[in-house]
Amino acid sequence: MSAATATAPLTIGVSLKMYFSHARTLEWAAAVADIARNHPAVQSGAVELFVIPTFPSLVPVGAVLEGTPVLLGAQDLAWADEGAFTGEVSGTELREIGVDLVEIAHAERRSLFHETDDEVAGKVHAAFRNHLRPLICVGETEQAADGGTTAAVAEVTAQLDRFVSTAVADRIAGPVIVAYEPVWAIGAPQPAPDAHIVAVLAGIEQHLATRPELAGSVVIYGGSAGPGLLTRGAGRIGGLFLGRFAHDPEAIRTILDEAEQLGARA
Repeated sequence: MSAATATAPLTIGVSLKMYFSHARTLEWAAAVADIARNHPAVQSGAVELFVIPTFPSLVPVGAVLEGTPVLLGAQDLAWADEGAFTGEVSGTELREIGVDLVEIAHAERRSLFHETDDEVAGKVHAAFRNHLRPLICVGETEQAADGGTTAAVAEVTAQLDRFVSTAVADRIAGPVIVAYEPVWAIGAPQPAPDAHIVAVLAGIEQHLATRPELAGSVVIYGGSAGPGLLTRGAGRIGGLFLGRFAHDPEAIRTILDEAEQLGARA
């Protein structure tokens, strides 16, 4: 375990992508807020919990979460802070409405909307300069034929370095959440093998320990994450980035119960 994550709580988050209607999003958020208000893992600080709804729901979801420790995230941001950028949302405005963190470089953004490394780096820079914590997604596209992890660690840490490069050059970088999501496991019936997950997360943490400008960062796993993974990881998994599994708020409670049993990472 690296110094970058040794004292961090478990970090658990959910992105709703574009699955819910506005009404269902608010209903879901209210249920999650109720769970967070009463769950000892959240209230004790053993778990840092965040939710990422769609842009139109950010303000009302923020109101629903008021009085809870749940962090509010956005699914994307523009690399510019203002100007003639039709359809974009700036980090300046996101911060103004109370957003805490922003998801950047998800594999869907990269594949469907052809985001380049330079565009991603610009978005990371925009997040930092607007005091939003970047949630940076990294992941290899293909599983190694031999099941090895060395190539995966090299690929995802190189991605991370490229994505933070502009912010680092301007000396505005800080803590990030690195969400490791092997592209070949996103939406799959099962997550990647446990040994693979643990090894790659450890490799990312070791890399972060060499980047003092990113001190305080945490590494979590996405890609069909679900119950039991934290327990099987035995303290070697810093958190989970949940998808469709968490569409049922009670599934989030299940993960929080599991996290409570593990306690904060020591």
